Amino acid sequence: MTEKEPQDGSRQRIDKWLFFARMVKSRSLAQSLIAAGAVTVNGETCSQPSRVIKPGDRVELLLERRDVVLIVRAGGVRRGPFEEARLLYDDLTPPPGERRRLTPFERAQRGLGTGGAGGGDR
Repeated sequence: MTEKEPQDGSRQRIDKWLFFARMVKSRSLAQSLIAAGAVTVNGETCSQPSRVIKPGDRVELLLERRDVVLIVRAGGVRRGPFEEARLLYDDLTPPPGERRRLTPFERAQRGLGTGGAGGGDR
């Protein structure tokens, strides 16, 4: 038998919480992310979508283009707009590093066909 969750919304399944917090577009995508081992809770890899999280837990997501670090503030009730979802977590994700622009000399040092869609060495 499984333990009943309290109705106050303080504890919630991780797949539902990720969906309500707008980290993923659907619960099935959240479940796929969890199955792939891309979600950790308090430093432990989460292997089941039914894992229960509570306020104060640290959730780390390894997404396709970025890594996200969140602290759970509350459980969700519905998938609302971004402003409502933003209240469910504190975002500790470090800002992305700035891309350094090349100087004209550095651009000139790049060989022909080393960038762009020109197809220089076909």
